[in-house]
Amino acid sequence: MKFTSHTISLFILVGFFHLNGISQRLSAKDYIENFKEDAVKEMCLNKIPASIVLAQAMFESANGNSELAQNANNHFGIKCKKEWGGESYSKDDEEVQECFRKYNSVLESYTDHSMFLKTRPRYAFLFDIPVTDYKAWCLGLKEAGYATDPKYAKRLIDIIEKYKLHELDKHPLIEKPEFPGMEIAMPELDIREVYRFNRGKFIITKQGDSFFKIASDFNIELEKLMQYNDINRGDKIEIGQKLFLEPKRDRAKEPYHVVQKGETLRSISQIHGIKLTVLCKNNHLKPENELKPGEILYLRGKKPFQALHLTSEGNGFN
Repeated sequence: MKFTSHTISLFILVGFFHLNGISQRLSAKDYIENFKEDAVKEMCLNKIPASIVLAQAMFESANGNSELAQNANNHFGIKCKKEWGGESYSKDDEEVQECFRKYNSVLESYTDHSMFLKTRPRYAFLFDIPVTDYKAWCLGLKEAGYATDPKYAKRLIDIIEKYKLHELDKHPLIEKPEFPGMEIAMPELDIREVYRFNRGKFIITKQGDSFFKIASDFNIELEKLMQYNDINRGDKIEIGQKLFLEPKRDRAKEPYHVVQKGETLRSISQIHGIKLTVLCKNNHLKPENELKPGEILYLRGKKPFQALHLTSEGNGFN
């Protein structure tokens, strides 16, 4: 095969684009398709509109093409701050070589963004706004000082309306936030539907159920059913309770959980399908320990002692 100078130049040009990542740049529609499920999960867990999560991520990360997104999985431009105990990435920003948070996955970045909003008092008023009111959320973020850009709210609203992201805020999962991302599995018996979350099968208890009846219906030893769900003898069954039919996992799908009022270690372990013993070990706690709203629990690894110390002082957030 004979190569002309034109062909060689074309090869060089293609190689240049490939090496510089230009051929792999995500479009806005690509980004939405890749990460809309993560945004919906954060909405279900943390009551932040999926449209807001996606619009902020798209704007801050240039649709996932920014240096921070590519090299640190940081899609929201969150800086290290004093409470951060994870990996970091340095780049010039307002100052030379500033410290930014580095994540193992994009989902970790999304979850950390939720924590960032939920654990800082200046954003607290946002959670009184319905998840379907994206305009109020955009204006509220600007009012709370999330960004210095005077047109920040308008930029977010433009992105949301251009790509109809507000349609995600009406996702049916928002009605059942305690089961984010659950999938209906094929029923194993005719009596009810069996669901799956974090690779664990579970049912929702209904009128007339008892622990003995469920164990019998699904051919599970009663002791094992109670062990799977960290149930003690004397505990009463409740209608609408999430009950696992097999052991929960050692790791959750999400990296962190921000404690809500009234939650316990057991209820959080049921939400995320993670073993209570592992949840306690990760966070240096005992099952009987009481939790404070806003407290951060680690679901996929052990809480650093630095973060543990900050939590004991009131979370250590500004």
